[in-house]
Amino acid sequence: MRLILIRHGDPDYSDDSLTEKGKREARLLAERAKNWRVDDVYTSPLGRAKATAAPCLAAWGKSAAELEWLREFFYLIDDGAGNMRIPWDFFPSEWTEEDRNFVQNEWVNAPKMLSLGGKYEWVCSSLDELLAKYGYVRNGRYYRAAAPNGKTVVLFCHFGISMVMLSHLLNLPAQALLHGFYLAPTSVTVLNSEERRGTEAYFRAERVGDCHHLLAGGEPISESGYFADIMQETSQE
Repeated sequence: MRLILIRHGDPDYSDDSLTEKGKREARLLAERAKNWRVDDVYTSPLGRAKATAAPCLAAWGKSAAELEWLREFFYLIDDGAGNMRIPWDFFPSEWTEEDRNFVQNEWVNAPKMLSLGGKYEWVCSSLDELLAKYGYVRNGRYYRAAAPNGKTVVLFCHFGISMVMLSHLLNLPAQALLHGFYLAPTSVTVLNSEERRGTEAYFRAERVGDCHHLLAGGEPISESGYFADIMQETSQE
């Protein structure tokens, strides 16, 4: 089974839509993806994700189901100084000294992260419910594939929720992923399940944050949600 996670295009957060740049990115993504063999498509209920999905859905001749839990993992928490902030915007000194932030499923027990536990579990259980519909049932830290099917499922969503899903699928601490990776707008992250012995299945990241459609189209990679300068390239084609 193949899962494709796509972050929304360059956002206009003021009205939950896409900037003109974001619309160009979405069109370039659709041009890239037009020949993908896609079985099912799901979107976040937020406008920027649905607007990103629209050109691809038109190219595929498909519709998408909205999943409430696929919305951005956006929760403000107390940073310890009385300020309410997004946990992946913390400075290194504010979270790296806590060992639990580097342990799968323990990061939600770190003092500053306690309020996120139920929200994280909701996403993880909802993702497992979705995968179970395709015959992949969670078994501890891996899945049992009752009937490996080779289907491709695309999820149009957001950076934070993508990191949370990767955390669950790959058994890695979400807080470390949220700070250690960046997924640019319209980037493509692909996971494939490997079934090498019987019904045992484990999802493996084939590519993370792939933006070659932007490179091919001469569109700069957006820095939305990033705190450094993006390495920009030009196509050699």
